[in-house]
Amino acid sequence: MTEKQERGALGEQAAVDYLRRNGFMIVERNYRIGRSEVDIIASRYDELHFVEVKTRKAGSMTAPEEALTEQKLRAMRRAASAYMAQHCSMLEPRFSLVAIDVIGNQVVSLRFVEDALQYSW
Repeated sequence: MTEKQERGALGEQAAVDYLRRNGFMIVERNYRIGRSEVDIIASRYDELHFVEVKTRKAGSMTAPEEALTEQKLRAMRRAASAYMAQHCSMLEPRFSLVAIDVIGNQVVSLRFVEDALQYSW
């Protein structure tokens, strides 16, 4: 596994741990349909959160939040639509971001951005 892959895996696990501590049930990880992927699908109350995890080295020139591009958001919408159709889900879809800064193999900052994407179904 490359350093970047290890950093991504560390960030994703930190995001899962954070979500669980905050009342979310992890429904699925790394959901893929075609070329579209969602890192984490989690439910809480009557909502289904499609969560993108962005992990960066602390002090990087680009903050994790800045890495959520329009192209990635479109891919998330496609994957979320497919997931909702396949699972006949009646939960309210939400798109969230977990932005993580790491130093080495330590998470130094984690930010949960609920409704990172406003989307009208």
